[in-house]
Amino acid sequence: MTHIGVSSMLAGNAEPLPEVRRISTDDLKAALREGFDDFWAMPSHVIFLVIIYPIIGLVIARVTMDETLLPIAYPLMAGFALLGPFAALGLYELSRRREQGLDTSWTHAFDVLHSPSINSILALGAVLMLIFIAWIGTAQALYAGLLGDVHPHSFPELVRDALSTSGGRALIVLGNGFGFLFAVVAMSVSVVSLPLLLDRPVGAMAAAATSIRAVRENPGPMAIWGLIIALGLLVGTVTLFIGLALILPIFGHATWHLYRRLVIAPADRVAPPTAADVSTPRL
Repeated sequence: MTHIGVSSMLAGNAEPLPEVRRISTDDLKAALREGFDDFWAMPSHVIFLVIIYPIIGLVIARVTMDETLLPIAYPLMAGFALLGPFAALGLYELSRRREQGLDTSWTHAFDVLHSPSINSILALGAVLMLIFIAWIGTAQALYAGLLGDVHPHSFPELVRDALSTSGGRALIVLGNGFGFLFAVVAMSVSVVSLPLLLDRPVGAMAAAATSIRAVRENPGPMAIWGLIIALGLLVGTVTLFIGLALILPIFGHATWHLYRRLVIAPADRVAPPTAADVSTPRL
């Protein structure tokens, strides 16, 4: 089967697989600056983010009060990052509208529900949910295998068991190792695919394939991007999720601009130049 044939199958009846660029760390900085600029220009949507994300944090905190669920408190909080790209859909839409000079009232964040690609978007959202469920199942299996069926009665007791026993220390190493792998998979599938589906009717498989290819072509910058996101989410989490109401909007808008730098736009649309295009002449 030819490369064109594979591309057509992945893209459905819409268009061939989009091409991707190589980017640099300068592009990451530019995407973050542009994301903050969007956040500063469109602050009204923070109203519902301030409500939604603290509620999510409180719900997770309440669930973890159950002693049988306490061992997965950390996996639950860490796993939130796996669903973040889907939660940020409305932010991608607002950045898209601002880029095109359209009205950017926060209510337009819900326009994604009327996107022509909504079925593909939901399909990728389901994939991210499956990755999240697989991560929680893996975390539970690791805990049971290394520490047994004894459940701690409090969070300090859980921390003590993790730090003072060989099984606990192994759990920290293996848990974070597996968590890293799940995060890489989730980011590879979603970092470009969801913004792409809002922008162009390429289909779920083509969008996921483009996202994976963008990460594969830019391993260094995308690893740094993942680290930036992880550190930002950590800051948001330790503030009882309230910090996420500020951090997630900035990252969400920045992800849209990162997408625009990673994926080459169709001929009838001009994509913004990458930092490498501007600073490094090509022969």
